[in-house]
Amino acid sequence: MPVSGEQATPAAAAAYTETPPILDGTITDDPAYAQTIPITEFWQTTPQEGQPSSERTEVYLVYTDHALYVGVICYDREPEQIIVSDTRRDAPLDETDSFQMILDTYLDGQSGFVFGTNPAGIEYDAQVTNEGQGAFGARQQTGSGGGFNINWDGSWDVQTRTTEAGWTAEFEIPFRTIRFPSTREQTWGINFQRNIRRHNERSFWTRMPRQFQLSRVSMAGHVSGLIVRQPRNLQIVPYTLGNVTRTFEPAESQVEPDVDVGVDLKYSLTPSLTLDASYNTDFAQVEVDEQQVNLDRFNLFFPEKRPFFLENAGLFSVGVSEFSGQEVELFFSRRIGIGQDGEQIPILGGTRLSGQAAGVNVGLLTMQTREVEGAAAGTNFSVVRIRKDLANRSAVGVMATSRLHLDADDSIPVEEDNQALAIDGRWGIGRYTTLSGFAARTFSPHLSGAEHALNLNASYLSNVWRVNSTFTQVAENFNPAIGFLRRNSAYRKLTGLILYAWRPENLFGLLELRPHISYQGYWDFRGFQEGGRWHIDNHFEWKSGFEIHTGINLTREGVQEEFEIASNVRVPAGTYDHREAQLVLITNQGRKVSIRTRAFLGGFFGGTRRNISNTIRIRANEALTTEVNWSYNDVRLPNGDFVINLIQTRLSYSFTPRLYVQGLFQYSDSAGDLWSANLRLGWLQSANTGLFIVFNDVSESSQPFHNSLGRTITIKYSRLFNVLR
Repeated sequence: MPVSGEQATPAAAAAYTETPPILDGTITDDPAYAQTIPITEFWQTTPQEGQPSSERTEVYLVYTDHALYVGVICYDREPEQIIVSDTRRDAPLDETDSFQMILDTYLDGQSGFVFGTNPAGIEYDAQVTNEGQGAFGARQQTGSGGGFNINWDGSWDVQTRTTEAGWTAEFEIPFRTIRFPSTREQTWGINFQRNIRRHNERSFWTRMPRQFQLSRVSMAGHVSGLIVRQPRNLQIVPYTLGNVTRTFEPAESQVEPDVDVGVDLKYSLTPSLTLDASYNTDFAQVEVDEQQVNLDRFNLFFPEKRPFFLENAGLFSVGVSEFSGQEVELFFSRRIGIGQDGEQIPILGGTRLSGQAAGVNVGLLTMQTREVEGAAAGTNFSVVRIRKDLANRSAVGVMATSRLHLDADDSIPVEEDNQALAIDGRWGIGRYTTLSGFAARTFSPHLSGAEHALNLNASYLSNVWRVNSTFTQVAENFNPAIGFLRRNSAYRKLTGLILYAWRPENLFGLLELRPHISYQGYWDFRGFQEGGRWHIDNHFEWKSGFEIHTGINLTREGVQEEFEIASNVRVPAGTYDHREAQLVLITNQGRKVSIRTRAFLGGFFGGTRRNISNTIRIRANEALTTEVNWSYNDVRLPNGDFVINLIQTRLSYSFTPRLYVQGLFQYSDSAGDLWSANLRLGWLQSANTGLFIVFNDVSESSQPFHNSLGRTITIKYSRLFNVLR
């Protein structure tokens, strides 16, 4: 039966054991787990909301002086039908049989640490802030973090086994890996999630309404009985790196070898407050950016992928939400160490202090980049963030940012010093309603007048209704130098959404219908409408995982200045009103072969556009996965026609969850008809350290690897040392 009203908070107790469990995936024969009563009740949100899970699950909680141990038995009457889709670290757990947990160590109902695995024994971990608000997908997609930070990598271990009765998982989570209050006796928020993929089933320990995810920490249960010795934690991660870069000139080629070293440090000042330091910060192992097609006159957003900036990143997030998107961010960490044209600027080092002090969330970050002769001045980037979490999903905070340049040679272009100040807040009303917003002001010496931005958001999210409205205003001289602005001009934006989710009892195998209508509009301060979009749609989702989305869009584009949309094709100033049809097709993503297709057909800047985006994913087995994305744009305008293709291919093979080879191959005919390759071999030790071998190549598409424009081979080795045990 559907969930309604307030539910009693489930509670459990963890048992202390002097002898830790043997971490081998065996639960029933380990005497350490015999000291505690297992958790056994799990309740579905999908497909049968409010009903008990179709298979039995047992969860055992014990701890020692140094770590929390979670033993899990996932019974399955058809173990041969268990689905394992991936063995990469942090691979999504939605399309595989899996088990996850969230630990709300501060018991604040808003933040937590997520740990999960599948039957192949992958390590999946993440940080949650603001109950996941601002999450845009499986990978981190925001500059300052958003609410669900999958790129956080803790130091912990898990072992799994598949048996005739199902599969088991055994987690060892050292206390030094997580953060918690300094009190001797602890009570934490905790919740568990099990996925049974062939049934498209998702169930939780806490009875959850179907619209919420594991990140809804305010609905978690409680675990008590934890008497935790305050951990001593000092981790040092030195690295050494060597790379060879070959540049190909018309007359000759040049080979440039390079060797470098650096070190990262992590020290727990208290169990809840951590100091991170980095010298000669390097990100050689990070995957390259995905290419994008820009068919308007606004800035493209490229997400942060570098690990140092992603730990505790959600704390530094102001201006990010799943409703307003990536339009106004007060702190965008890609401004540090990456130039305006994507070039790398060496980072001398920096420090970050993050965590809780006296019940207040605190974040301080300062980074220093090196001077690049003739290209960039040495620059200091600093951020200060303070946020107080309040009852019922509420919070209030303040953040300040600063960019300061050191003295540089007159030949080096120097960006102006800049500061920004913002206050933000969130107010939870009941279980389903949330009001949030921010106000910000920047300080740029060469600008005067209006330098402000503000955002107000109201949302209501129940198990059948989703209603949202936002108002955003950005003044002409608002200039967050270490932030991100999608639009460089002053504007006011209004958005609205009404969605109804209906789950019929028996209608052609349908799980859910989601009819909805939304609107977003942009106006300048004189009242001229620069953009508008009515979106009328319905999502059909079947219990098998198959989905169809059908919709129409009514669009308006107000162009005040002529701009070039493609080579030798310009869009004149004017107002363009159009209609377009939209169709989305998604097959069962848990199968060995799955497809996602999105198509748009309609008017575009006085002409027409046909856009088709196809993604095909092939899973040969749990070790080998391939994904091919093809985006096709056929644009016909009064001043010219053009076609743009973007093809991206991902390959991943995991020998074990800690030894993998990954490749990203990209081709675009809109940027010089170029082909690029990024190949990475990783042999992980712990918390994303180990051996990395990276190959990058950019070539003319007619002769990949032969007619190369630049090629780099990098070998990096880093190791984590726990100095205080």
